[in-house]
Amino acid sequence: MEHNQRPEVPKAGRTVTHKVLSLLTTFEEPRRSFTLTELAEAAQIPLSTAHRLVSELVEWEFLSRTPQGRYQLGLRLWEMGQNVGRQLRETARPFIQDLYSFTGETSQLAIRDGREVLYIDRVYGTERVPRASRVGGRLPMHSTAVGKVILAFEEDWLSEAYLRQPLDQVAPRTVTNPGLLAEQLEQIRTEGFSVTNEEQRPGACSIAVPVFHTGRIGSSIGLVVASEKAGTLTRHLATLKGISERIEAATARIPLETLLGSHR
Repeated sequence: MEHNQRPEVPKAGRTVTHKVLSLLTTFEEPRRSFTLTELAEAAQIPLSTAHRLVSELVEWEFLSRTPQGRYQLGLRLWEMGQNVGRQLRETARPFIQDLYSFTGETSQLAIRDGREVLYIDRVYGTERVPRASRVGGRLPMHSTAVGKVILAFEEDWLSEAYLRQPLDQVAPRTVTNPGLLAEQLEQIRTEGFSVTNEEQRPGACSIAVPVFHTGRIGSSIGLVVASEKAGTLTRHLATLKGISERIEAATARIPLETLLGSHR
């Protein structure tokens, strides 16, 4: 199930847990704050119930209330979210910073989370490039270079299952033909890297390489640059592959499941 989809549960049979999660997942939307009425409508629960549950979430610091009376995510959720991929992120962080230092381009580290890639670290370049995601954000695997690399080197059953599902058109140039995507994945396996050009967002292109963990795909690292620099992407390949090898060496003694947590 995609992260922005909610389980279909009859309203009469919804538990308190389901209602609370419906309130919290409302904040997956790009908007950062909501009124109580907006939260109740989005979660499809009575206003009185929303008021009680939201008040408890504020008390537990999972939500906070602005001076204008709107609600936003609280610091406690942010603190808990930092534990996702923490060991990989903390180990790889110096290398991602090196990647930025050597290239001057926005550098990122991503892992697979279901059918999506989850960005767990990023160092922003000084150049203005359309941003499609942020640390903690998720994007479809087939529209991103980091995602395609992971998909290409995952087990055959996983990539085959992915290709059988509908491929969302997230930008005009997104590849949505499963046959074409399968050809691209085969090329990535052969060449060892992936390049995308405005497949996630117009104005941005990217290049990525896999990061293996004792022979298994663990994550991927990549660069995002402005579209007019698409023709220069491959000049960063040697740097990307060198950084990938350094991350692999630094994490070799850590079990993959420990490294990635539940995101596998």
